[in-house]
Amino acid sequence: MTASGPRTPGSAALVRLVAAREVSSRIRDKNFIVSSAVILLLLLGMMVFQVAVGGVEAGRIAVVADDGRLGPALEAQGEAVGVEVQVVDTTGAADARAAVEAGEVDAALLDGTGPAPELLLVDRDPALEAVVGGAVSGLAVSDRLLEAGVDLQSIPEVAVTPLGDGEDDGQQVVVAVIGIVVLYGLLFLFAQFVAQGVVEEKSSRVVELLLATMRPWQLLAGKILGLGLLGLGQIVVIGVVGVAGALAFDLVDVPGELIGTVATVIAWFVLGYAFYACVFAVAASLVSRQEDLGSVLTPASMLLVVGFFVAFQAASEPSGTLATVTSFVPGLSPLVMPVRQAAGEAAGWEVALAVVLMLVAVGLAVRLGGRVYSGALLRTSGKTRLREALRAERA
Repeated sequence: MTASGPRTPGSAALVRLVAAREVSSRIRDKNFIVSSAVILLLLLGMMVFQVAVGGVEAGRIAVVADDGRLGPALEAQGEAVGVEVQVVDTTGAADARAAVEAGEVDAALLDGTGPAPELLLVDRDPALEAVVGGAVSGLAVSDRLLEAGVDLQSIPEVAVTPLGDGEDDGQQVVVAVIGIVVLYGLLFLFAQFVAQGVVEEKSSRVVELLLATMRPWQLLAGKILGLGLLGLGQIVVIGVVGVAGALAFDLVDVPGELIGTVATVIAWFVLGYAFYACVFAVAASLVSRQEDLGSVLTPASMLLVVGFFVAFQAASEPSGTLATVTSFVPGLSPLVMPVRQAAGEAAGWEVALAVVLMLVAVGLAVRLGGRVYSGALLRTSGKTRLREALRAERA
């Protein structure tokens, strides 16, 4: 009975080993930890800033001798100008003045329906003054019209029928733009991780040991898969924190659409990462020093930068020709199409076509990139031309 030698791991096992190695090495990397913390802090900072500058003002107003109309008029006027008004009834002018001086209320309105209304304030507040002035003037005009015999009940109200969810779409576009900023940063970051890893292995000759036990395409697939899973996990965490923060700070009115927009950005990250990671890895395989990495990554980096700026332009004009055309261009579509989807300007067939074109581009990048990667990986002296790498792979 003959003893069999050690069993050679299959392709799937080798790819998993490389992927696990990439995840374990990068998750301990200070650059990865710092970048993750910075992105989360920036996201939370943006939400806090939005609350600080865009929050609804509030004010407590004490009303003396309300006839039943003044309180609702103040609340309605406050809602119209973006001030949350809380009306507090008081028994007399002295109590109202004491409440203002003690800081229990922000203002006190004396004789609001009489001929000489008076507003008591410790500090001038233009917003509250506008609310009180508008409410008192409105009631005065109403009283004069009634005295003149004008039946206000007969005045028709204008029925407003919105033809679209413009406000909701606006919120979704803002969410999509924030998502695009995060998406761009993560695509660039993780594609750079892939490229730097390739050059590090070439310069240290580690790649020669790795290729003694596996094929180049297995090494490439493991790198892309490992860092891709790490990037996917990071953008999901950012998405969850962003959604939870937006709902906690009451920054959005449509949580369902918000979650859908975030999910769309995450889905496009998967396609965008698969494309750019392969392109960056192949470009990095052509050089052997970190100093030469910038020159070979410039074309792919420029494509990513162009997509980033076009996405911002698409936010202001999602139905424009530039946004529509570039949303189908592989490499640009992961950044532009989510904005058009959030604005409601992308039909279902357009999204499907963009996804198909992106999948085709990813397939071509993997096929051609695998050949270049295989031919250039063991060339550790200087730069390798693309044609030389393809010729070496065929040999």
